[in-house]
Amino acid sequence: MFPIGDQNRPGHLVPVVNYLLIAANVAVFLLELQLGSTEAMDAFITRYGAVPTEIIARQHLSTLFTSLFVHAGWAHIFGNMVFLLIFGDNVEDALGHAGYLIFYLVVGLLASLTFVALNAGLDTPSVGASGAISGVLGAYLIFFGNNRIRVLIFFFIMTVPAWVMIGLWAGQQFFATYGALAQTAQTEMSGVAYAAHAGGFLAGLLIAAVLRVMLGRPEQRPASRTGRYA
Repeated sequence: MFPIGDQNRPGHLVPVVNYLLIAANVAVFLLELQLGSTEAMDAFITRYGAVPTEIIARQHLSTLFTSLFVHAGWAHIFGNMVFLLIFGDNVEDALGHAGYLIFYLVVGLLASLTFVALNAGLDTPSVGASGAISGVLGAYLIFFGNNRIRVLIFFFIMTVPAWVMIGLWAGQQFFATYGALAQTAQTEMSGVAYAAHAGGFLAGLLIAAVLRVMLGRPEQRPASRTGRYA
């Protein structure tokens, strides 16, 4: 199940921050491609990715953030940017431009720390925006859980409630995290850091739940099937 669009609220803010985050990720990936060799790209990923053993030793702590903008390949960045494009604009509308940027960086940091905490002995890096984007999905579930999401299932396009799509996605992440930890090998350089996904999602879910109460947002109503899609 892969999302290809969601129902946007009429009159929503122009998601400037979301666009800038996407642009930053793409720019860094284009820089990686200019390095000229697989060895150079691997060295870049190792230098700017979050390596648990280094973080535990209090080395290269900045990689907890820089890793959020580094990707290991075309499929990696494409999937992440599609998710961010679809779900990030609504969350930015709910939190405002500055609030959304702070939220994104905080859940990204917490996702990286979760990966490090559960893989303290690992000396391969975690890279990618997916931890932060997982937090965005958690916030989307809180603020827009009744929105309709267009998803691609094999060769068919269906429309499902956001809570169904995100719920199934989250279940897969937690199941995969448990399985990976049970095997004591969370990821390789080109693998998937499921622990970061799970940590980011939980962080986004909890922070958004608190913010919803603080912002006094009303209970959601079922989204109209005739709303605009992006």
